Amino acid sequence: MEPMIEASGLSKVFRIARRRSGIVGGLISVVYPEVRVVKAVYELSLRIERGEMIGLIGPNGAGKSTTIKMLTGILVPSGGEVRVAGLSPVYQRRELARRIGVVFGQRTQLWWDLPLIDSLKLLRYLYRVPEERHAANLKRLRSMLDLDEFIDTPVRQLSLGQRMRGDLAAALLHDPELLYLDEPTIGLDVVAKARIREFLQAINAEQEVTILLTTHDMDDVEMLCHRMLIIDHGRKLYDGTVADIRGRFGGERTLIAEFNPAALAALPRDAQGQPILPELPPGVRQQPAELPRVSLGFQREAIPAHELVAWLGARYDLKDVTFQEPEIEDVIRRIYEEKLLLVEENVVTR
Repeated sequence: MEPMIEASGLSKVFRIARRRSGIVGGLISVVYPEVRVVKAVYELSLRIERGEMIGLIGPNGAGKSTTIKMLTGILVPSGGEVRVAGLSPVYQRRELARRIGVVFGQRTQLWWDLPLIDSLKLLRYLYRVPEERHAANLKRLRSMLDLDEFIDTPVRQLSLGQRMRGDLAAALLHDPELLYLDEPTIGLDVVAKARIREFLQAINAEQEVTILLTTHDMDDVEMLCHRMLIIDHGRKLYDGTVADIRGRFGGERTLIAEFNPAALAALPRDAQGQPILPELPPGVRQQPAELPRVSLGFQREAIPAHELVAWLGARYDLKDVTFQEPEIEDVIRRIYEEKLLLVEENVVTR
């Protein structure tokens, strides 16, 4: 089956002109044009299958919004090829618009002074949705997003969480195959975020809506997306699973061992009364922990997890063993700060 999104060598270059003036001979003012070339997206290739839910992440200025604008047909690429839902976003933009939905966390497609229900009814005419189909979709979305409690309220009076639910309904009324989400949970409280995430999981599983999610909230990616794309300075740094990126760049893992009381009592203690495990394997270090637990930090490449468990079990009477993985947000921060994947020079001035 043809993928939902396929791009090869996708690039976008912006030429930013600035004027600099100077004085010649104390009398003549001369304007020196200066053109700054910015590679917002550079040779980006990606393939997203139908029904996938993908997290697209990167720091501010990484090229995420530019990429989405090219995928929707808002911007014309400077180079490369792209097809979305089998269509060219540049040459078949109007047809593509009927097959995609877009939600931007900082913007709305709802009418500010109208009740929410009026906006949702007006969108039927914009997308030319048959009346019966629109009515069925609206009924389903009102139920899934709990819209009835505020559906007659003007949009300007809605809370941020309520407006976001209204925007999701507006983006899905015409049964799009693909949904672009740009920071859909920004500024929302914990309850509102949970409701939005549950809804996105439901439409992806039940209706097989393909979702491309851009966000700075790594909890969104971890809870919703099996696969993630990381871009920075317009280039793709990583394309794979959340679990794999933890394994490759997560650094230290933590093993929490709970000892049986007699085994714990037999261990030597430090000056603070903490139990000490002598002669740990190379690459393993003991960390502070609350009794009766012992915490060990270890590098993935130094010793496999099952070998460390076997080493402990052969020497001590254990009650339970659990592992803690590094937070995905910490992993991504490490990639950016330590430039683990590539170093970019994306701005040329001439």
